[in-house]
Amino acid sequence: MPRRARRRLPLRARLTATSTALFAIGTSVVLAVAYGILDRHLGRTLPSDLAAPILSDAALQLALTLVGITLLAGAAGWWAAGRALRPLKRVTATARRVSDEQLDERLALDGPRDEVRELADTFDAMLDRLAAGIDRQRRFVANAGHELRTPLTALRTDIEVTLADPDADVAALRRMGEQALGDVDELEGLLASLLALARAQRAPLQRRPVALDGLVRTALADLPGDAPAVELEAAPAPVVGDPALLARVVANLLDNACRYNRPGGWVRVATERAAGRGPGAGTAVLRVANTGPRVDPDDLERLTAPFERLGRHGDGRNHGLGLSIVAAVVRAHGGDLTLAARPEGGLEVTVRLPGDDADAPSYAQLTAQGVASST
Repeated sequence: MPRRARRRLPLRARLTATSTALFAIGTSVVLAVAYGILDRHLGRTLPSDLAAPILSDAALQLALTLVGITLLAGAAGWWAAGRALRPLKRVTATARRVSDEQLDERLALDGPRDEVRELADTFDAMLDRLAAGIDRQRRFVANAGHELRTPLTALRTDIEVTLADPDADVAALRRMGEQALGDVDELEGLLASLLALARAQRAPLQRRPVALDGLVRTALADLPGDAPAVELEAAPAPVVGDPALLARVVANLLDNACRYNRPGGWVRVATERAAGRGPGAGTAVLRVANTGPRVDPDDLERLTAPFERLGRHGDGRNHGLGLSIVAAVVRAHGGDLTLAARPEGGLEVTVRLPGDDADAPSYAQLTAQGVASST
């Protein structure tokens, strides 16, 4: 049978008992020393028959003094412990009142910057992060619902309009079917993006040797024929990470650069391995730049938020999840994502990922192993 957990006293009682015990021990030592000094003094100055009653009365008085002082110490310790723990009670009461619907309450504790004040400030900071996270989650759910509702509404409208037409022929039904397939493709793309974002944020990474330059070559081969001209400078850039997620980073950046472009524009892609020393030296760098609409530098951070487009218009199939997935994947790999607005229009996106060590396999070796462009 499991051992029964011993019941512990409340913290206030334990603090009171500890302080009282320490005070009683210290007082006992002082009184014992005083009794010993008195005993020696009376032994030198009085006969033993006279000194004994005096010592007996002194011992009784010292014992009563010890009891009284201990009781006073216990009462004072109880009061002091309660006063010291009062902020903790505020923390507990606030924590009990906090819920998803009530996250605006804060302790805002005043007083000296001691351990209790630090605990209260940490609790307030935790509530700030929790409120911000829940707010982002609510916005994400609302935006995701809106994005999912749009193709579903279009799909339902196409079907209802066709079915309501009594003269609909095979050609009309075929057109409706083609439109429905287009709406389904849009839904599949949105769901795939949502799953990729969730995986990048929560799922464990499958770490394997990957060559970013190999992923770029594979993604370029999959671009449509009407994509803008792409200039490639692919130097070896080996990393260790999740091949599928890193391939999604490359594909999203190229897709974003092609969608938000101007007629006759271009896309420049470069990979390299930055110089460095020591373990993990040689950061792998991926740069993707393009022409396109101008972006306010103050709005760059918003581009990595889910469903954020900043009013830019692509081909009508994007959902504003591309850069948010890129940011989540890069963050999961311990990397860094930098966005810069080009003065002429368009963006320059730089991804830096922790590189492999000095013995990292080359792109040719990874290709021979079949993992250079694994997705």
